Amino acid sequence: MDSNGDGFGDLKGVTMKLDYLQKLGVDYLWLTPFFVSPQVDNGYDVADYRNIDPRFGTMADFEELAKEAKRRGMGIMLDMVFNHTSTEHDWFKRALSGDKEYMDYYIFKDSPSDMPPTNWESKFGGNAWEYVPALGKWYLHLFDKKQADLNWENPKVREELKEILCFWKNKGVSGFRFDVVNLISKADYENDNEGDGRSHYTDGPRVHEYLKELVGDAGIEDMITVGEMSSTSLDNCIRYSGESEHELSMVFHFQHLKVDYKDGDKWSLMPADLKALGKFFADWQEGMQGANAWDALFWDNHDQPRALSRFGDDGKFRDKSAKLLAGIIHLMRGTPYIYQGDEIGMTNTHFHDITRYRDVESKNYYEILQERGLSEEEAITVIDERSRDNGRTPMQWTAEANAGFTAGTPWIEVVNNFGRINAASQIEEENSIFSFYKELISLRKSHKIISDGTISFDRNMPEGIISYTREYEGKTLTVWGNMTENEIQAECKGGVDRGDILIANYEDAPYTKDDTIALRPYELVAVLDK
Repeated sequence: MDSNGDGFGDLKGVTMKLDYLQKLGVDYLWLTPFFVSPQVDNGYDVADYRNIDPRFGTMADFEELAKEAKRRGMGIMLDMVFNHTSTEHDWFKRALSGDKEYMDYYIFKDSPSDMPPTNWESKFGGNAWEYVPALGKWYLHLFDKKQADLNWENPKVREELKEILCFWKNKGVSGFRFDVVNLISKADYENDNEGDGRSHYTDGPRVHEYLKELVGDAGIEDMITVGEMSSTSLDNCIRYSGESEHELSMVFHFQHLKVDYKDGDKWSLMPADLKALGKFFADWQEGMQGANAWDALFWDNHDQPRALSRFGDDGKFRDKSAKLLAGIIHLMRGTPYIYQGDEIGMTNTHFHDITRYRDVESKNYYEILQERGLSEEEAITVIDERSRDNGRTPMQWTAEANAGFTAGTPWIEVVNNFGRINAASQIEEENSIFSFYKELISLRKSHKIISDGTISFDRNMPEGIISYTREYEGKTLTVWGNMTENEIQAECKGGVDRGDILIANYEDAPYTKDDTIALRPYELVAVLDK
């Protein structure tokens, strides 16, 4: 929400909407970075970790937000980008001046000016090394060239980052999300002859040591901490969030969001492999449970297209799809995260024009895709499906101009369906998507079987059906979700009695005395056996 009409959402705008979040039932509010930044990567290029970018407000605005959130029973979770800084950060400027102390804050390597130290690829395209003629050295940037990777091998860097956490903890912050934190320990600096380099820096040799030190020394063991884990493994996530490891409270991982990547390539489109999706949920939910580790449950975030447009139907079945996706994860084992707009069924942008996009990754890959042989039309089709801007368009508050987000010109266009998809039209509507989310949150808080129960998946369901059972103190909760636009018969031993349905996304929820249940398109049914 933009409070001052400059087109950018800001801290005062968030404070204005705390009552809305309280009505929904939110416990914690995760804010993406609002620190001083040149905004090359929407704030994930931090130039000053202790100060607020003027476009988002002042420190007084933040302190007011933290106070008002606490008054409503909500904690504030900050997004800490500790794998890299902006090249505008004072540390990096000192490094560029030749200051050896600060050069050691980053990863500089010697190599001829026409030969990068390794063949690693940046996550945003191109080589992951940038040459500095004045120094005769290259620096590593796993993301944009204006995002220089920090050297966690240097204990001074680790001390700086601990002090930053303590600074914000003293400001009233009660949780931290750590951006791409499993990339902070690099194994070596050699060519990758089989991939893009990620095997040399993902879940590196000292990452668990570094996390234990960071969390312990900063005194945040009792705070909510969540790590974003890029291309990670189940075994590592068990360590990152295992109760006995003392690292993080929970983890974000992304395998379920790669089931529509053709040959593992984000920029090659294919229909979602729903069989793989079901297997992923089963393997990871049961695997994490077996080690008493904890999942962060989500479909969407600032780096992803809208799941509703991706795995559901944002047209005819928008309402049913949105509720299905919500129910699938809210009834699982873990902590659900709702990305802004999920709770009202916001969709992808469908911009169809590269000039309307703002994301650096999308712009880079629009060019790269054409270099690979795609036409302009084919390239923009891929961008429309995959761009991170799909999840970054302004929150659709009302049917008024700019969806009520700003009185000025928004930094990026509002999706043009805000006249019918907006929060104001749903808050008091009994059968709205917003009300469904609100009910799911309430159920998690009132039913121990959802918050604390065990989970087991039925792996014999027809493709497109995700089904699992929760158990707690002799009770069972069985969930079925049809992820397709077709009616599918699923096994349902003992039948379903309407009186046992805890929640469903069709008003005429099914019941049957048979051992099968007919699940309609995008139908969700959860049955509680008392």
